[in-house]
Amino acid sequence: MAHIHLYMNNPTAGSTDGTEISSNDNTLPLTLILDASTAENKAVKVAVRCDTGYEVEGDTTIYFEGTNAAKWQVAEDDDFTSSTALTNALWTSTLTISNVAATNKVFWVKASSATTENPQNDRTVKLVAEGFVVSTE
Repeated sequence: MAHIHLYMNNPTAGSTDGTEISSNDNTLPLTLILDASTAENKAVKVAVRCDTGYEVEGDTTIYFEGTNAAKWQVAEDDDFTSSTALTNALWTSTLTISNVAATNKVFWVKASSATTENPQNDRTVKLVAEGFVVSTE
């Protein structure tokens, strides 16, 4: 069975690099550490791709689920760095990506903290990539 996979650790657009984000076991989650006392925002580059020999028919939708999903946003990549993505990207709660296949399609993820929250290790939010995967063979 083919799946859509998400990758972190500075993946390269059009390549197959990056470290896969765990899907169900949380052994390698996407993690951003924020300072709530400063209402901090951080951005990280992420990629989506399918197994070799598969592609998403139509679009792939990227979104968040969970208790604190509103503190997370996504944006299209425009050759951003972590700092330029924060100031120049168009951040939304859902992102639609076309032509997802066996090489990286890069996008950005941003997390935000608020000065009203207590320190926490929040594992309630899930990054979801949803699409209809078909064989290319």
